[in-house]
Amino acid sequence: MVVGESGLGKSTLVNNLFLTDLYPERQIPNAVDKVKQTVKIDASSVEIEERGVKLRLTVVDTPGFGDAINTDDCYSSILQYIDEQFERYLNDESGLNRRNITDNRVHACFYFISPAGHGLKPLDIAFMKAAHYKVNIVPVIAKADTLTKIEVQKLKKKILEEIRANGINIYTLPDCDDDEDEEFKIQCEQLKAAMPFAVVGSNQIIEVKGRKVRGRMYPWGVVEVENPEHCDFIKLRTMLIRTHMQDLQEVTHEVHYENFRSDRLSGPDAAGDERDSAKKISSRRAQQAVANGDLERERALAEKEKELRKMQAMVAQMQAQMAQQGAAVPNGTHAV
Repeated sequence: MVVGESGLGKSTLVNNLFLTDLYPERQIPNAVDKVKQTVKIDASSVEIEERGVKLRLTVVDTPGFGDAINTDDCYSSILQYIDEQFERYLNDESGLNRRNITDNRVHACFYFISPAGHGLKPLDIAFMKAAHYKVNIVPVIAKADTLTKIEVQKLKKKILEEIRANGINIYTLPDCDDDEDEEFKIQCEQLKAAMPFAVVGSNQIIEVKGRKVRGRMYPWGVVEVENPEHCDFIKLRTMLIRTHMQDLQEVTHEVHYENFRSDRLSGPDAAGDERDSAKKISSRRAQQAVANGDLERERALAEKEKELRKMQAMVAQMQAQMAQQGAAVPNGTHAV
């Protein structure tokens, strides 16, 4: 899912991510239409192939977000859509045919932040605080080519500070295992350092020094979308498709869906408990860290039970032998 104000390049970035045109017939509304426009939910399916593996993804766009003058309740339809996908999955999981469940839950939400501001707007904070316990939020700084490298780093730092100050839980990349490849560890550290991702999108193909690249041409030069020196687009695509897609799905299932499921099964009084959800998110990795220790304790207990059963069998066998010897003693004598 991509969420953000109009004009920040959400649709363009989606087209760049999947090298397709998902919105060929979309019309940009004028100022008069924006006054009455409400937030729409536009879901499209795309099939990509990565390293020989075909993936079918659903991309959910939210045109109209933040366009109205009064934006107090502009994200309610987005939260409703996320809950509807959880509800559908819960119904399918409770049915008879649970092997072929289509997972339409929202596993990642790219939230676009304007580069023109000096940090987060009130709308940005309100949406992320309302959605952070329902979906994995990945903050994205849009149109990073309007900022210098120093300005980008300052804005990233400012955004992270405001996110922590407001108690917002964004998606955090997990730590690598000790047995992982060194190159993969370095890549994960680079992805962590790049959060929030500063991206540039473009539908134009430009020829630069004999190479055809996707980018934007300015009087002073060309900004390449897929150049790591120019923006974080490659890092964002790598995180989404290559390295952390499985983790995004696991966090959705183990944290956000379980929150929804427990709230639904517990009744309406338990719905919307943000504090418990935040605690689950923050403790998820800690639970994973002690999982191995729990398994070791279970193995040790199983071994002890096995030894105990073996000893009990030996005692029973000895008692049976003693009983047989007592029955074999002749009449008139006493066994000692």
